[in-house]
Amino acid sequence: MTTTTAPTTDAPLSQSSLIREFTVPLPDFVKRRPEWLRVGGVLLFILLVTLWVRTRYVGQQFWMDEAITVGISSHSLSSIPGILRMDGSPPLFYMLLHFWMQLVGNGQAATHWLSEIFGLLLIPVGYWGGRTIAGRKAALVCAFLLGFNGFLDYYSVETRMYELMALLGLLATIGFINAFVYRRRAYLPLFTIAQALMFYTHAWAIYFGAGSFLTLVALVYLSEPAARKSLARDALMAYIAAVVLFLPWIPNFIFQAIHTAAPWDNPPRFGVVIQVIEGVLGGASIGVVMIVSAGIGYSGLVTKRGRMTIEARVALVLLMIPVLTLILAWCGSQITPNWVVRYFAPIVPALLMLLGIGISRAGLIGTLAILFVFFFMIRPSAFMPQYKSDMQDIGGEMKPLMHQGDLVIVAQPEQVPLAYYYLPAGLRFSSTIGPVSSPTYMDWVNALPRLKASNPQTVLTKEINSLKPGQQLLYIRPMTEGVANWSAPWTKEIRRKAAQWGAIIAADVQAGKLVQEAWAPHNYRGAPDIADSAVLYKKV
Repeated sequence: MTTTTAPTTDAPLSQSSLIREFTVPLPDFVKRRPEWLRVGGVLLFILLVTLWVRTRYVGQQFWMDEAITVGISSHSLSSIPGILRMDGSPPLFYMLLHFWMQLVGNGQAATHWLSEIFGLLLIPVGYWGGRTIAGRKAALVCAFLLGFNGFLDYYSVETRMYELMALLGLLATIGFINAFVYRRRAYLPLFTIAQALMFYTHAWAIYFGAGSFLTLVALVYLSEPAARKSLARDALMAYIAAVVLFLPWIPNFIFQAIHTAAPWDNPPRFGVVIQVIEGVLGGASIGVVMIVSAGIGYSGLVTKRGRMTIEARVALVLLMIPVLTLILAWCGSQITPNWVVRYFAPIVPALLMLLGIGISRAGLIGTLAILFVFFFMIRPSAFMPQYKSDMQDIGGEMKPLMHQGDLVIVAQPEQVPLAYYYLPAGLRFSSTIGPVSSPTYMDWVNALPRLKASNPQTVLTKEINSLKPGQQLLYIRPMTEGVANWSAPWTKEIRRKAAQWGAIIAADVQAGKLVQEAWAPHNYRGAPDIADSAVLYKKV
């Protein structure tokens, strides 16, 4: 086995003199400082500005997935795996959040900070990984792009596993390139452990693992014949070890795959390239600037001599892993839809490192691209989630009006944990599926068949009859009118059932069984996907 050293220069193989010779001028007093101080100063600047941008919205309201995550994580550590069988997710982030909430509480800002920490760690880890792969200058640009990225900014203020998944994806990518491209066997455990932890974090780790494996097949084919055997042996050992580490969760994973699919999603179509550019890179204009600049930086690899270099193989890996991951996920989503932008988390670091290395070698054009990214991304209002849900407003208006024993009916079952989070304690909860025994999580096991089988008249009449005279019923329904994304099997049925339940309640008001007392929210501020309206009734 041979070990390949990383490039000692950041210069491309063949480019015009303007691109090759341009460097950012530094004052003499900066040049005299040691490298560790200059690099540390740049990284500190990136961290501080990133922290300022992301913490502008760190305490904003939850949406339903965040409330479900907090609800599940609030249970005992031993109970979380069993609850997740009904949810469909692996356990790692929930267990970490469980310990985190014991330290800082379950508030919005408190839980967002866990994701924020994972997001900030991407910057120094990205620099370290970029340094081992492509040199100091490329490493700084990689750290910069990992700090100023719309996708990572957005999910750094969301109590979900996507920032953790991005961090693990970055570690797995660094381990993969060092172990299988540069043949530094000391990095094999890094790749194996990161891949295994990804399996325990999100289901898209399967696609990432398969995409990286196919990339490895290409590497074996491109390797010298004498090196193929040792490369294949190391690869087999690493992937088998990752699967072995995942074995304890596989029975749960199989149960989830069979019973907790995503009926709320539609299969993706052929506009996914634009979706990736806008969702991962922060928009079409900024994406085009970054791609063009990186392409100029990689222009030297197009030559016959450039295609044979180690730099070309690094670029190939950084391109193949995300592309193959997306292709596999797209194909899988034609059978069982599980394609949304937030699931792209594991491939975001590889794409940003691919662009970062290319931009670092594009000279003047690369510098202008960095400035463009910086001035665009320091405007958090352009891409940060300013208003995820109006359930906090509903809870704020209804909390003083409700009493123990009152009934809350949520027309969209997965929003029950969100209503539970913002409404007062001591209430009973039900959904269009039926009574809810534990409002802290959503039971997705065969959820669509159960929803279709529920009889609105029977279920709702029983719930209203359970109220004593003077007790109240709060009906919360999603605002689906005119919303284009209510066409998936699950959301289409939710829309139909919500209208049916609303009509039955209206008939009971007409019949004098219920009287309307209040409604909310009075100040509708808008929401990115769906919002809710709530009406409070009293049993006569």
